Amino acid sequence: MQKRALDHYALLTDGVETVLPEGELRDRLQEGSPLRVKLGVDPTAPDVTLGWAVVFRQLRRFQELGHTAVLIIGDFTARVGDPSGVGATRRRLDADEVGGYVSGVLDTIKDLLLPEPLEIRSNSEWLGAMDMHDVLDLTGRFTVSRIMDRDDFSKRWEAHEPISMIEFMYPLLQAMDSVAVEADVELGGSDQLFNLLVGRDLQERMGQRPQSVLTVPLLVGTDGRRKMSQSLGNYISVRDEPGEMFGKTMSVPDDVMGDWFLLAAGRSEAEVAAVTAGLADGSLHPGETKRRLGREIVTRYWGVEAAREAEAEFDRLFRHHETPDEVEEHPLPGDDPVWIPGLLSAAGLVASNSEGRRMVAQGAVKVEGVKIEAEDVPREALRGAVLQVGKRRFVRLVG
Repeated sequence: MQKRALDHYALLTDGVETVLPEGELRDRLQEGSPLRVKLGVDPTAPDVTLGWAVVFRQLRRFQELGHTAVLIIGDFTARVGDPSGVGATRRRLDADEVGGYVSGVLDTIKDLLLPEPLEIRSNSEWLGAMDMHDVLDLTGRFTVSRIMDRDDFSKRWEAHEPISMIEFMYPLLQAMDSVAVEADVELGGSDQLFNLLVGRDLQERMGQRPQSVLTVPLLVGTDGRRKMSQSLGNYISVRDEPGEMFGKTMSVPDDVMGDWFLLAAGRSEAEVAAVTAGLADGSLHPGETKRRLGREIVTRYWGVEAAREAEAEFDRLFRHHETPDEVEEHPLPGDDPVWIPGLLSAAGLVASNSEGRRMVAQGAVKVEGVKIEAEDVPREALRGAVLQVGKRRFVRLVG
C-alpha cells in the first residue's frame, strides 16, 4: 500500500507548483481512502482555454486513481468577482451573463473529465441560502489582517487604490465551498493559493479536517509574456479546429516551449527537461520541436489523424502558400468599385473598418494571393476571388 501511495503521489505532483502542507497529501494517500478533490470554476468567459485545461487535467488524474472529483460551478461567486491577480475592482456580472457562460463551458469541461467519479455542484446552492446572520458568522471567523496577507490586496492598499468590501468577501465565499462539500484536497492555479489556504483555515475553524492544497502553474499565452487569457486574446481554445490550434501553436515564442510541453501537451517534468536541454545544446531544432508540440496538442483534443492533417494544411498555407481546400463564401457587394476595408469588416476578417484600413496599409490584404495597396478595387476583379487577411483568414467572394 505504501509503495502504491508513493507512486500515486509522484504522479499527482508531477508538474505541480505547490503542495501544502508539506507531506500531508502523501499521508492522505497512504491512508487508502478515496479523496474528495475539489475544483471551483467561476464561469466569467465563454470558452475553455488550453491554460484553463491544465487544472482540469490535474483533476482527471485524481479521478483516474479512484478519487472523486468535486467540480464547483461558481454561479454565485462569479457574480462577486475573484480579485486574484487584478489591480482594480472587477465589473460585477449579472445572473443572466453568468448563466450564459455556464451553458457555454460546462459541456466542454465535462469532456475534459471522466464521467465518474464526478460530482458537479453549483455554489449558489449554499451561498445563495445564507442570511445576514450566516454572513456575520462567516466574517467573524477572520480578521482584516488575515485577508490583507493577500499579496494583491496589500499592493493595492499601499498604492492607495480602492478595494471594495465585496472583494474581501470573495476568499471567504470560496472557502465556504470547501466546507459545504467537505473537500479533502483543493486544486487551483498558482494565483489561487491564498484562496485555497483560506478554505483550509475555515474548514479547521468549523471543525472539519482541513484540505490539502495543490496548485498548478499558469500557462503563458501565445504572446509569450502574459498568462493565457480570453480578455487578452492570447489564447487557444480547446474547441479550436485542428488547423487553427496547430497554426496558433506555431506562433508561440521558442523560449516558452518548455512550459507549453509541460502544461499544454501534458508531458512529464523529465520529458520537458530533455526537450529544454536539447534546445539549449542545439541537438533539437526549434522549428521541428514546435511542430512536435503542435502535433501533440492537437492530438490531445482531436486525435492523431487530425494532427497530421492540421500539419499538412499548415505546410500548404505557409510553406507552399496555397489556399485552403475549404474557404467560407461571402457575398460580393453591389458597389463598384468595392471599398475593401468595409468588405473585410462585413466578412468578419477584421473587427472594424478602421482595422481593415490598417491591414490594407500594412500590405496584409491579398486577392488571389496578390497583395493589394488600394482601398477601392473594381468589382469585377473580386468576383469569385479569394480574399485573404494575414496568414489564416480567407473568404471566397461570390455574386
